[in-house]
Amino acid sequence: MIDSYSFGLMVIDGRLVSEDILVKWSGEVLPWRRSVSHVIGTQDIKAAITAKPELIVIGTGAAGVAKVKPVVKDRISRVGIDIVIAKTGQAVEIFNQALKIKKKVIGLFHLTC
Repeated sequence: MIDSYSFGLMVIDGRLVSEDILVKWSGEVLPWRRSVSHVIGTQDIKAAITAKPELIVIGTGAAGVAKVKPVVKDRISRVGIDIVIAKTGQAVEIFNQALKIKKKVIGLFHLTC
C-alpha cells in the first residue's frame, strides 16, 4: 500500500502525499493533525483507537523528532491494541509487513523531521 517514503513525501497506491497522515488497513488515507506539532498526545490518537485496529504504528519523522508522550503508549495498550513507535522509514516497513499478513493496522505518520 505505501509505495515509498522520503523526507516530507510519501507515495500511497501511486498517489503523492506531502502532509502528515493516518493510513488505515482498508486503504483510507486521512490528514493527521496534532495539537502540538512534534508532540503526540492522547488527543492525537483518538481516531486510530476508535477504528479498533490490532496494531497502531506511529512514525515519528525521518530523524525521529516527534515525541510520543508515555500516556499514549499506556492508553493504546490499555485498550488491547499493539503499538510500534519508530522513525517513519522503519514505521512504513512495519506497516506494510502488517498488511501483508492481513493485520488490521493503522499508521500515523509524521513525514518530516
